[in-house]
Amino acid sequence: MFVHARCVCGPREGFQATRVALRDLGPRDVRIDIAFAGICHSDVEHARSLRGATRYPLVPGHEIVGTVGAIGAEVTRFAVGGRVGVGNMVDSCGSCDSCAAGLEQYCPTRVLTYGALGRDGRVTQGGYAGAVVVDERFVLRVPETIPLPNAAPLLCAGITLYSPLRRWKAGPGKRVGIIGFGGLGHLGVQIAHALGAQVTAFDLAPEKRADALRLGADAFRLADDLDGLAGSLDLLISTVPATLDLEAWLGLLALDGVLVWLSIPGAPLALPPAALLANRRSITGSRSGGLAETQEMLDFCAVHGIRAEIEVIAADAIDAGHERLFAGDVRYRFVIDAATLAQG
Repeated sequence: MFVHARCVCGPREGFQATRVALRDLGPRDVRIDIAFAGICHSDVEHARSLRGATRYPLVPGHEIVGTVGAIGAEVTRFAVGGRVGVGNMVDSCGSCDSCAAGLEQYCPTRVLTYGALGRDGRVTQGGYAGAVVVDERFVLRVPETIPLPNAAPLLCAGITLYSPLRRWKAGPGKRVGIIGFGGLGHLGVQIAHALGAQVTAFDLAPEKRADALRLGADAFRLADDLDGLAGSLDLLISTVPATLDLEAWLGLLALDGVLVWLSIPGAPLALPPAALLANRRSITGSRSGGLAETQEMLDFCAVHGIRAEIEVIAADAIDAGHERLFAGDVRYRFVIDAATLAQG
């Protein structure tokens, strides 16, 4: 089966219309007829080959939502027509300690949704396409109360914030800071607020203050003005793909405070050891989330009315969307309308 898609063939080339072949439906496979696909910052980085060698031609996209178009003979969890999604993984070994613990994102042989070599020997292609075939283990149910376009970014941005907030027990009595009020950060603020934490949003753009407060932040601070905040936070999560003054940011953490790093900056982190010794602070990293936790996140967002704030674009605007995202010019996530893929 062939479907319409948009691919990029080199780090300096634009997206072009193409058709990709889906693998034959296996007994445990689900074909998702894609309705919307979010544009993640990592899509831009992979398309431009900023994270090492990229396998071209590349069809990016790992924030995928749509409906079940077909199922394999052994599929039991989904039926044709159901609202579903898939995030940044489409396979894992299923037998390592991480997989056994429901932490498939840390499986050493996990298969990413696009640009990776699948176990069938084919390069995986992502959600900038009309459909995708995925093992049912990696398909998530999208609650009826979340509109599909607003649900798409939850499959990466949402779970990438939910997982560390749950891991480090954000909740009543916890003081949480989110660095960067963008595609990830605006969801992190909503989730942390719904968990009951006291939330401070940090960003360089003062015009984001009103949105941050509207979405649940208790306070908004400019990221270049940290005066008076020493020792005021228990958990600090950085969503920005930039090199930060770690000594300054770690200074915001109280006793046993934790700084969680989610992005991949272009330069190594520079960390004065004394900044960790003070207040017994820690710095760590976190990847998205496992399958059970991702479903938990979707259900949590449905209960608490959490949505991604989006701008829906047509397929012929993907290049412009990538440029604007790279420049930080989006509030707060671009989502591609898959119905437009057949155009142009």
